[in-house]
Amino acid sequence: MALDKSFIKMWEGTEKSSGWSNPFKSKTPLKTRIVQSQYQLRSMISRLEVNINRLEERDRSLFERIVEALQNNDKMRATMYANEVAEIRRAAKSLLATQLALEQVSLRLETITEFGDVMVGLAPVIGVIKELKGVIKGIMPELAIELDQVGEGLQEVALAAGEFTGSSGVGFAASPEAKKILEEATLIAEQKMKEKFPSLPAGAVAMGNKL
Repeated sequence: MALDKSFIKMWEGTEKSSGWSNPFKSKTPLKTRIVQSQYQLRSMISRLEVNINRLEERDRSLFERIVEALQNNDKMRATMYANEVAEIRRAAKSLLATQLALEQVSLRLETITEFGDVMVGLAPVIGVIKELKGVIKGIMPELAIELDQVGEGLQEVALAAGEFTGSSGVGFAASPEAKKILEEATLIAEQKMKEKFPSLPAGAVAMGNKL
């Protein structure tokens, strides 16, 4: 995107206000706002890592109980534990996919801050964030709220940048690029799940659940 002088001033925060200005419009430079969003995302990624590790530990504990129950020929108890494991692994997979997708988003924001390609770069990022918000809403609702706030902030940046490019009406739904990021994150998450979580022993089957 070819940047004119007015945009550069707003991007870097060197534009001096003259006359009346909108009191509801953030005066923080666009570049700074993107960097702030990146810091927020990095914090979320770290918290997701902590929660994934907790789920992994819980899964390991239940796995041992399944083995013990089967050794005691207690299939009912083994099934009960297997059902709990299925729930844990579903949640872990969602958090892992979210973590991987947010890492991609964070890298994209880093590129945007370096090159200032706001309109092209932010649209898929915002689409990914909107989709991820729904994925983790039932698992980590507080994180979903924060993601929503970050998404709204980045959308404001994109709209402000659009005033200089005539692209302020750009849509922020999950674009093909956003969907590709999500699909790749899901595929990698599935592979990592196989590495992190061992298959259940024969005889322990979660009723109605695919592990």
